[in-house]
Amino acid sequence: MQVPKGLGPLLDAGMITEVIRPLLSGKEAQVYLVASDGELRVAKVYKHATQRTFKHRSVYTEGRKTRNSRDQRAMSKRSRHGRERDEAAWRSAEVDMIYRLRDAGVRVPTPYGFVDGVLLMELVQDADGEPAPRLCEVDMSAEEAEVVFDFLIREVVKMLCAGVVHGDLSDFNVLMGADGPVVIDFPQSMDAADNQAAKKILVRDVANLNRFLRDFGPTKRPLHHAEEMWALFASGKLRPDSPLTGKFKGSNRTVDMKALRDELEAAKQDVMQRRGKTG
Repeated sequence: MQVPKGLGPLLDAGMITEVIRPLLSGKEAQVYLVASDGELRVAKVYKHATQRTFKHRSVYTEGRKTRNSRDQRAMSKRSRHGRERDEAAWRSAEVDMIYRLRDAGVRVPTPYGFVDGVLLMELVQDADGEPAPRLCEVDMSAEEAEVVFDFLIREVVKMLCAGVVHGDLSDFNVLMGADGPVVIDFPQSMDAADNQAAKKILVRDVANLNRFLRDFGPTKRPLHHAEEMWALFASGKLRPDSPLTGKFKGSNRTVDMKALRDELEAAKQDVMQRRGKTG
């Protein structure tokens, strides 16, 4: 096939030897199946800001900082240099998060390099050696869905222990590999301690997992894991193996329920639109 724009530098550098075919297309990037170092891998080519359909980006980038103070000032002022650096930071955010989460024991694809806005990483495969399907594309029993749900809740805990909220977690951003679920797509991930929206986004991420579980039938299990793990995180008591009950008794402080319902409804509509596109 014709070499897609963006993959030329990796071919020239010998990081990949062949572009086999497109694999996935998302809001932020196009993913290709490639040959690299004698094995199949994926190359994720990030779209430019003018091509992305992702909305409300500022909610997710709050608290992100660059080590270069000049770049940080330029980004704050939205100068031409600042917009360029902001775009570069957006593209590299996922790379940074993948390494951070891998070190924290979260099951994510292994990264192999990041060149000119292209992330080269592991191809997650199913038991037959084919590219693993997304969780939303897999048929399973209610009992199997419970096992997957419990595993993903533990992955969310590990992420939060590492100070990270995924930001777009659902059954569309989980691959069902031969050895179990693998969490993917981190451009919208945020630092839990520095972003004021982190708790609200965590609640939404977990609500998406709750919705996935309920798709396989009604459950009597208490599903307030997000509030429970956030309370532990905020008090400095959350650990990767912290037991969770799914029950949570909140404080007496007033909660903006309309805003929370609106946020969850927006997430529900987004999932429904994705399901419509994938049939």
